[in-house]
Amino acid sequence: MKIHEYQGKQIFQKYGVPIPKGYPAFTVEEAESAAKRLAAETGSGVVVVKAQIHAGGRGKGGGVKVAKGGAAEARQLAEKILGMQLVTHQTGPEGQKVRRLYIEQGLDIDRELYLGAVIDRDRRRIVFMASTEGGVEIEKVAAETPEKILTVHVDPTVGLQAFQARQLAFGLGLLKHKKDTVSQFVKLISSLYEVFVEEDCTLLEINPLVVLKNGDIVALDAKINFDDSADYRHTPAAAQATGRANWDELRDPTEEDPVELEAKQAGLNYVSLDGNVGCLVNGAGLAMATMDIIKHYGEKSGVAPANFLDVGGGATQEQVTKAFKMILSSPKVKAIFVNIFGGIMKCDVIAAGVVAAAKDLGLKVPLVVRLEGTNVELGRKILNESGLAISAASNMADGAQQIVRAISGQR
Repeated sequence: MKIHEYQGKQIFQKYGVPIPKGYPAFTVEEAESAAKRLAAETGSGVVVVKAQIHAGGRGKGGGVKVAKGGAAEARQLAEKILGMQLVTHQTGPEGQKVRRLYIEQGLDIDRELYLGAVIDRDRRRIVFMASTEGGVEIEKVAAETPEKILTVHVDPTVGLQAFQARQLAFGLGLLKHKKDTVSQFVKLISSLYEVFVEEDCTLLEINPLVVLKNGDIVALDAKINFDDSADYRHTPAAAQATGRANWDELRDPTEEDPVELEAKQAGLNYVSLDGNVGCLVNGAGLAMATMDIIKHYGEKSGVAPANFLDVGGGATQEQVTKAFKMILSSPKVKAIFVNIFGGIMKCDVIAAGVVAAAKDLGLKVPLVVRLEGTNVELGRKILNESGLAISAASNMADGAQQIVRAISGQR
């Protein structure tokens, strides 16, 4: 789950991470009002108008502008940015519509740094990454000048240690600033580690982290991704009891893939991809293997999975029907591969759901089904008597090869 910059900064502030003053705005009028309020609070008419979307690279796309002319200029910029289709390297060519703004005070910046934290899956630890190349895409830095990225891994049994924070501070050259700049950095990164752990993050990024001309360190950006598996720890009731963030309040449905959102509400695990084969599978491991084998046999023919879809071990016929409809809702899908190994999940339930959805929507693309396991004969009987043009697969490889031939034959 992703959240907006201003929401991330609200979380930062709760944990004591220094941030600039700023206010979210959903209309041009609110943006102008926020600029006036900041001018009164800071004594400066310089504000920054920031588009709020779930993607990086907003500045390069024209979504971040400095208003030096006070509230009037801030209003003009808000009129241009609010409602624009903002295209960045993370949105793709279609871009993302800007529905929210963040109006923030302008700062007297001396240096821009990068600071981020992710989970190192290989070492099973949180790793902090820092670089003097702030304001630049970290992927570009990693590719072109990897030596400029400093890292420290945190032992979960003891947490982030002060010497590790100082190690990064020295590597960033913070000793040349005012006397307490290093101590500010140590306190800031310690707070960020607390945010990462307590709020169940998978990614936390500040780009840029700025050093002001007076030596203070401020988080000028905030990018936070949460671990969806921790959703139960952030329900309204859980959030009230623990003080953690309430994800229901932070979620922005307009920034999410509508099919993925629909799948979540139906209790299904679904992720949209860029291929042309719809996949309906039970079990995450089998779903991954199914995508791999489609890619293996279809790579030379331009055949690839259009989605990850795990209906789970206890899906009902209604959920299976819903899943099949979601697959068919995508115009990219040129064929469908149903790959079921029935353990807890019964093959006849899958078959009934597939038949119901296919008849309801009017199946117009090739359908290949591989069924094995519990009630497999009953499942095959339901498919055979459905009157639909269904190709049976003897195993995964056979199914993938049939899918590739079916799509290749359409061209």
